[in-house]
Amino acid sequence: MEKRPIINTASRLGAVKEYYFSVKLREIAQMNASGKKVINLGIGSPDLSPPPEVVETLVKESTRPDVHGYQSYVGIPELRSAFSNWYATYFGVALNPDKEILPLIGSKEGIMHISMTFLEAGDEVLIPNPGYPAYSAVANLTGARIREYRLSEELNWLPDLELLGKEDLSRVKIMWVNYPHMPTGAQANEDFFRELIAFAKENKLLICNDNPYSFILNDKPTSILAVEGAKEVALELNSLSKAHNMAGWRIGMLAGAEGYIQSVLRFKSNMDSGMFRPAQLAAAKALSLDKSWYEGQNGIYRKRQQKAFELLDILECQYTTDQTGLFVWAKTPSGVKDGFELSDKVLYSSNVFLTPGGIFGSAGNSFIRISLCSDTEVFDEAINRIKNN
Repeated sequence: MEKRPIINTASRLGAVKEYYFSVKLREIAQMNASGKKVINLGIGSPDLSPPPEVVETLVKESTRPDVHGYQSYVGIPELRSAFSNWYATYFGVALNPDKEILPLIGSKEGIMHISMTFLEAGDEVLIPNPGYPAYSAVANLTGARIREYRLSEELNWLPDLELLGKEDLSRVKIMWVNYPHMPTGAQANEDFFRELIAFAKENKLLICNDNPYSFILNDKPTSILAVEGAKEVALELNSLSKAHNMAGWRIGMLAGAEGYIQSVLRFKSNMDSGMFRPAQLAAAKALSLDKSWYEGQNGIYRKRQQKAFELLDILECQYTTDQTGLFVWAKTPSGVKDGFELSDKVLYSSNVFLTPGGIFGSAGNSFIRISLCSDTEVFDEAINRIKNN
């Protein structure tokens, strides 16, 4: 008989559930152990390698005897300058490397840092539905009240700011946005960002744009900070996880006005002691790559995307072909209850895992998501399995 822990968990965990993928991956592991050999097309973890020169930099720098100590809480100057140059080159945004950039141990931790810095009980936070589940999980930990704003296919997965502006937003401090959008692959242009910045100023709230998919299947990376006056009311998270195949390296960044950055640093400096210096130098090398790197990666992803479309056609799902990011988002066919039903049907009949859209919010219930983080041969095998079942 399993013994209960001698102490109870904190009440703040009451509304925080174990991450869906954590639970599902255990089930898939059990299926694999029984000989099922499940093909996982659900997780967005890049399977490709980082640029060779980045790995070489990590190896070379790691052999030095003077790089193994604690590092600065604000990252090394070389990395901050590399982020600044990256934003100037690809986003047309000028960032002061000493005041407006904060390197992070992955951008996911930035969601926690921002939320813990600015939110508390009694505050409200606007979170997209569908959207990345971490926004809600972290908001619950702060004690803030979640206010979902619904995204729809009809509006190309952009918020209806006119409708939202008619609500009482007096307690809202933060609005999370994520463009290019995950899970739908929708893009936002500068005109929308301009409207969003005006909306934030009018309602006195902070916009946080989570922007890790800006280079994947996207010829024109955009940043909310490119809008004039955006730094007054906006922060942006970015990452090397997706665009440079460095998810496990945990290297990201927060960009914004000095006042916001310094406030977040007050929280962050109590949570970690900086990143391994050779990893930071290798990240700086990755950020210096020219456009050909991104073009090469996207050539691979386009071929995989076509395979995903082929798989979805077999399942009779509906989708648009102009999606960006590491995934394909598709509507389930009529006669299927929701994405959970379709996902389980494909998993148990064909040993292929697809992500149900409902894990990203109720507005995603009628959808499924396919990851592009498997090579075309894996997609071919998945397609054959589904065809034959």
